[in-house]
Amino acid sequence: MVKDKHEYNTIVFEPLGTRTHCDAGMSLLECAQRNGIGINSICGGHGTCGTCKIQLTEGKATPYTEKEDKLFTSQQLKNGWRLACQTFPESDCKIYIPPASMTTAQRTQTEGLPVSVQPEPVAKAFPLDLPPPSIQDLMADDARIFTAIQNQYGETCHSIDIETARTISPLLRSWEWHCQTTVRNGEIIALLPPRVHPLGLAIDLGSTKLAGYLVDLSNGETLASKGTMNPQISFAEDIIGRMQRAVKSPQDAAQLQRVVVQAIAEMAAELCREAGTTTANIVDAVIVGNTVMHHLLLGLPTKQLAWSPFLPAVSSDIDIKARDVGITLAPGAYIHMLPNIAGYVGADHVAMLLAVWEHHSRGCVIAMDIGTNTEISLIKDDAIIATSCASGPAFEGGHISHGMRAAEGAIEKIQIIGDDVSYQVIGESRPVGLCGSAILDAIAQLFHTGIIDSGGRITAQNPRVRSSGKQKEFVIFKGDRSKGESDITVTQGDIREIQLAKAAIYSGIRLLLNKSGTSEQNVDRVIIAGAFGTYLDIESAIAIGMLPQLPVEHFIQVGNAAGAGARMALLSATKRAEARSLASKVQYLELATTPEFNSTFIQASYLGPYSAQHTRG
Repeated sequence: MVKDKHEYNTIVFEPLGTRTHCDAGMSLLECAQRNGIGINSICGGHGTCGTCKIQLTEGKATPYTEKEDKLFTSQQLKNGWRLACQTFPESDCKIYIPPASMTTAQRTQTEGLPVSVQPEPVAKAFPLDLPPPSIQDLMADDARIFTAIQNQYGETCHSIDIETARTISPLLRSWEWHCQTTVRNGEIIALLPPRVHPLGLAIDLGSTKLAGYLVDLSNGETLASKGTMNPQISFAEDIIGRMQRAVKSPQDAAQLQRVVVQAIAEMAAELCREAGTTTANIVDAVIVGNTVMHHLLLGLPTKQLAWSPFLPAVSSDIDIKARDVGITLAPGAYIHMLPNIAGYVGADHVAMLLAVWEHHSRGCVIAMDIGTNTEISLIKDDAIIATSCASGPAFEGGHISHGMRAAEGAIEKIQIIGDDVSYQVIGESRPVGLCGSAILDAIAQLFHTGIIDSGGRITAQNPRVRSSGKQKEFVIFKGDRSKGESDITVTQGDIREIQLAKAAIYSGIRLLLNKSGTSEQNVDRVIIAGAFGTYLDIESAIAIGMLPQLPVEHFIQVGNAAGAGARMALLSATKRAEARSLASKVQYLELATTPEFNSTFIQASYLGPYSAQHTRG
């Protein structure tokens, strides 16, 4: 049936890949909401909050409104940026929803850069039709495979993994001598049934969350992806606490390794179930994480990481049998660990650099992954300087009076106009706390409206400002006491926590710029990765002085770039070599030993643009 052009238009929402119909007279925001696609909208679709930003990449829509003209720059308008609530499609359209515009319920911690790599896996699969043995052909089973691969493909095999050897004879006979043999650097590591594609597993092992990807090594397709919490959180929220546990108790160190190995194994099994396959078909894996996560997973010592000069036990890339870590995949499958850079800049940062290098490394570029520990690289003229900042748990809701993780009931977006506060809650339920993006919004809005000054003090008179004990606080949500609800506030202490976190991040940026002799205005691009960094409001972060004072179009939020880099290394031996090369280029800057660190940190703790004129008074 051919549709009536006045009846509906077909809309494709990326990066979700969701295709749906948009009825005539319906805005893109309404269309998304009716089809279960979460787009932020604090103001309820009136065009006043600016949180439903989308990009029209294909198709036609109604002209820009006056509200959009005021919100977007001319370059953004030229590039197709719109407000979903103000945009009504006039043809079939393709829409890109940036991560910052997605509601939390829509996110899985796996969204990131698309991976477009020509498959060149380290573990290669060779389909074989073998001549069966006979009284005239007494060649052993392994030699039969070695010879066939040499004759048919010109590849030399010289060994077979012992666990694979234990299965080779029954499998070959049950498959009537038809199989796919997986070879890695001359070693047979797995036998797969005929016509079964070899699979790879990529894991971004974060201190808070794990992101996993199941990949078809024959064509590069990502078959399934999944995000989950890191169970090590039950031992300690931060990596310092986990290191301390591991150093004090070998039993705790073993348990820290055991729980994360179990989480990876369960994730691999769930990904395979989703794709209709089994973990026995996973012949290769790449795992990236910060240096502490790397060491805890591999059972490496961490004491030297906890004390100055904070040195890794291992910085080079590692290949280890999956079974030696405790993860059951194909019998001889390996895990490849990308190189570390320093004690607090690990393989996950190398993976991020690998993911952004090809498309975003030209000019002067700042690439950063914001989290409890924030890693930052300054890329200039093919040179890389990197550092790490102890930004703390405030952006995850930690040390905040009503802070919480981005879960149902958390306020995730805030807008303050006069005495009115508008907000958006995850799950559209009654609010129970503030997640990191909302806390950042609140501080920026309070500073913009003059309720707090550049020193972070609550100074203005406002009906929502009240005293609580020895400190002032600003009321975001007034709870109904009869229903057992508590008020949700931003306290003076909360503001101080955000000041410390944002000062740590901006100090790192500033000192990298100083080290390279570059001014802030000469930065061409700022790439922001990581779960929190992906969903923060760029304008709020610029307003409080956490990010450089640059036009918003200079910033790119790339999602889980470490996960993208891990998939690239999984698919390509060349990309693994590039990762080694990138890591070797990096010059590490230890902030604590930089003479101007303390003065820079103090100046950066003030709200607003960085200024060397600030003094304590």
